[in-house]
Amino acid sequence: MSHVDRNVGAVILAAGQGSRYRQVAGVDQDKLLAMCEGRDGIVRPVIEQVLRNLPSGVKARLLVTTPGRPEVARLARAYGCQVLLLASAGMGDSIAAAVAACPALDGWLVVLGDMPFALPSSIEQIVEGMEFDTVSVPVQGGEFGHPVGFGRSFGPALMALSGDRGAKPLFASAKVVEVAVEDPGVLWDVDVPAALVFK
Repeated sequence: MSHVDRNVGAVILAAGQGSRYRQVAGVDQDKLLAMCEGRDGIVRPVIEQVLRNLPSGVKARLLVTTPGRPEVARLARAYGCQVLLLASAGMGDSIAAAVAACPALDGWLVVLGDMPFALPSSIEQIVEGMEFDTVSVPVQGGEFGHPVGFGRSFGPALMALSGDRGAKPLFASAKVVEVAVEDPGVLWDVDVPAALVFK
């Protein structure tokens, strides 16, 4: 199967409560809606930067968020995402629900909603590294980053995730394709307000 024919979906995780961020910024502040300057120099909400960075070749897009975040859901729909509302903020629950909602894809790119600085070109390389039975992960300076691509064979294992545990345990028994990138954005998440400025 050529890479052109593959139907890879993006699963955007936007259900976390961002408690560390709220401790600093205030309980009513949603970090996904905080304004930040993207790598293109344009200021947008964090989640919008994330959605803009997805390669155009990734057609199936599913964003998981919690009820009561209408603005996050609105932005997701504006960027062609199906929105899945989940009462749980657990990463495992989010991944499982999203993959179960689009199980017939050739693979899933798990994207964190608070990582606005990964370059589209890096994400494209991760998608290119995905095969039926591999995990494709960006590596910057020896560190594993995000987003992470899971080939089709991982569907059942992804759907079996639950609670707060993400997909990291799947790495242990997987063929991991390490995609070397020169992009600190694959390691940069917005945990606290100071991280909104990319250096």
